[in-house]
Amino acid sequence: MKEAIHTDRAPAAIGPYSQAVRAGGFLFTSGQIPVAPASGDIPAGIKAQAQQSLNNIAAILAQAGLDRSAVVKTTVFLKDMNDFAAMNEVYAQFFEGPAYPARSAVEVARLPKDVLVEIEAVALL
Repeated sequence: MKEAIHTDRAPAAIGPYSQAVRAGGFLFTSGQIPVAPASGDIPAGIKAQAQQSLNNIAAILAQAGLDRSAVVKTTVFLKDMNDFAAMNEVYAQFFEGPAYPARSAVEVARLPKDVLVEIEAVALL
């Protein structure tokens, strides 16, 4: 059985998908791009965009009764791998070590709304 999660504190889905789905003891978030939920604004620069994407994930986690410590795996999609170090600085401040989530990071040709980063997460319920 699965349950869709929705919050107004993260951007609404821009297609036929849920912000997150609770299933089998896990919460799976959809990829979060750096759109501010209230205004629809997209901040400039990789650091601000990474922070907004992570803030959107935090809002979805909170709606499910979780916090960032529940995240066990993330996938980071970057428009330019040269932004990896700057994104990593923001990411390291968001997730507290030493047990950071497992992660994959890949460069992609293009992201929705031409943003610089998209991040998805899997959390343990």
